[in-house]
Amino acid sequence: MDYSLITTRLGEQIRQRRLNRGLTQVRLAEMAAVTRQKVIAIEKGDLTVGMTAYARVLGALDCEFAVVPAVMPTLDEIQGVFD
Repeated sequence: MDYSLITTRLGEQIRQRRLNRGLTQVRLAEMAAVTRQKVIAIEKGDLTVGMTAYARVLGALDCEFAVVPAVMPTLDEIQGVFD
């Protein structure tokens, strides 16, 4: 999977969470102790943003990272699971 797609999806989810909570980019930036420009970059999925900034923003939104498969496993990969 293209790694830029991962950051784009994450940025979209962060933006949606911010909007659902009724927060402006400025307010989220204040809560996360980052700049508004950093929040904009995160929401765009900018690949230059460091993990610390993502962690601060997610923490301010009461969220955390979760690692999940990007695609469903193939039948060959799960062969034997139900044996």
